[in-house]
Amino acid sequence: MTIIEFLQHHKSILDRINGFFETGGAVCIWLNVVRLKKDQQIKGVDWRVTAFFTMWGFFNLLLYPLMNMWWSAAGGLILCLGNLVWVMMAIKIALRNKNGI
Repeated sequence: MTIIEFLQHHKSILDRINGFFETGGAVCIWLNVVRLKKDQQIKGVDWRVTAFFTMWGFFNLLLYPLMNMWWSAAGGLILCLGNLVWVMMAIKIALRNKNGI
């Protein structure tokens, strides 16, 4: 059995592993949301990085269901929403503090 055949045969396991990583990323970004709410300032972080990963997250939300990767889709949804909330908060804080965007 080749590695490709093995991976095709174990798609559900790969989906669960990827879903685990998506969910882990979601936990991390939501911790950042809480911290940004507390600090009300942005230092050492470029909001465009999170905006990029938010766009990638939206792409994944289209891709995962098409590939029947439901664990990945669930984790990806939570991650993408966290990214979106963080970006919106960062822009609001930057405009309010007049730090620019």
